[in-house]
Amino acid sequence: MQISELSDRSGLTVQTIKFYIREGLLPRGSAVSATRSEYDRRHLERLRLISALREVGDLPVAAIQQIITAIEDDTVSLHELFGTTQYAIGPHVAAPQDPNWRAAREDVDALVRELGWNVTERAPARDLLAHTFVALRRLGFPITLTDLRPYVRAAREVAEHEIGRVTDGASRARTVHSLLVSTVLYEQVLTALHRLAQEDASARRFGTG
Repeated sequence: MQISELSDRSGLTVQTIKFYIREGLLPRGSAVSATRSEYDRRHLERLRLISALREVGDLPVAAIQQIITAIEDDTVSLHELFGTTQYAIGPHVAAPQDPNWRAAREDVDALVRELGWNVTERAPARDLLAHTFVALRRLGFPITLTDLRPYVRAAREVAEHEIGRVTDGASRARTVHSLLVSTVLYEQVLTALHRLAQEDASARRFGTG
């Protein structure tokens, strides 16, 4: 297809497609003349993936560039690709020089060890959880293991389900898409379902009609 048809089928403007090509997010088309290139189904799939990461996942172009670079490197294992995606997503929180934050980070590290989870020391989610612990404590809601158990169980069950959906023997492209869908898009599904479930629980307990 020509770039105009690619634009129509992807729902993106020609200018946006050209921007993604310049940024290295989308491969160039096959040149058929000095002024015209042709594109195929792989370009359309890549554009749909980029759009999902941008619009639903709310990822910046720089983060998507890191993910795309890993996708296109066949020497990157699936676990490394999963890690690249998580690190690209972040959040990248600067550790403050605060004894409260350091204590919270130690608590997070102790929790990960107690759970027996194989997580690198540099995982952004460790810092995210530590910052959340600090905020909760400042509001007068100190974290206890009893409070965390339902969240730990839910997180483990969801993670096992997501990784279990990656089919052995599937093409790398399909597997990559499955990982990205689980890591970026289904996280939004989980957040939305959590909020809906909270409203339902509140209505059943406190609602008047």
